[in-house]
Amino acid sequence: MTSFLDNVTISLTGYKTMAYETILKEVKGRVALLTLNRPQALNALNAQLISELNHALDELESNRDIGCIVLTGSAKAFAAGADIKEMAELKYPQIYLDDLFSDSDRVASRRKPIIAAVSGFALGGGCELALMCDFILAADNARFGQPEIKLGVLPGMGGTQRLTRAVGKAKAMEMCLTGRMIDATEAERSGLVARVIPQEQLLEEALKVAAGIAAKSMPVAMMVKESVNRAFEVSLAEGIRFERRVFHAAFATEDQKEGMAAFIEKREPDFKHR
Repeated sequence: MTSFLDNVTISLTGYKTMAYETILKEVKGRVALLTLNRPQALNALNAQLISELNHALDELESNRDIGCIVLTGSAKAFAAGADIKEMAELKYPQIYLDDLFSDSDRVASRRKPIIAAVSGFALGGGCELALMCDFILAADNARFGQPEIKLGVLPGMGGTQRLTRAVGKAKAMEMCLTGRMIDATEAERSGLVARVIPQEQLLEEALKVAAGIAAKSMPVAMMVKESVNRAFEVSLAEGIRFERRVFHAAFATEDQKEGMAAFIEKREPDFKHR
């Protein structure tokens, strides 16, 4: 059996590259597309997939030619949860000592914008992974849920926290206590997803949206992401103060000068991402 490190090689530039087994990576202009690729398990999240996903995200974060990332699965399942077979025999306190699922949370700490393009099932860890992204575009066949209670456990990758912030206490409590799935329409109505798109158009639209974001100033896009996320961490007064300071800092960028000059001159801006 090959290990994760067996597939890591050193490129001519000295950067570690990898032949992935559980994800696919494509680059389309300034957009990177990451596809979860465990079709035999409905893209269930196991340790290898999370490791490979973080490795790919590390590489994309350091690549200045990438301005936005799209994370998707298959038409049938974005990700149907964590891999139960991998977890069934785990015991406490070992999982506490190993800090199980801590690696998965690294997805949420990325600075570049990440869009989740969700088709089919996004259950348990799959729903939580989608919530780690900056916003979700859902196909009309998408189904979201936190069914962990049916297995004698509770969400462990942020479900009780990020879901509550997205949909409010009542909806999150119902979903986590009953394990009920919600469809794309209910998810949009609840604030879980940004938009619902016909399934056959989902990926095309997600890549189009990502390309639009990637064409904007990358430093400013990062500032926007950091500022919006700040709203969930601090008081309103502190959040507004933080936003104002970051707004001021944007005037140190070349892209601010280019963006405003282009507006005055009635032309499209040519951002240099600096």
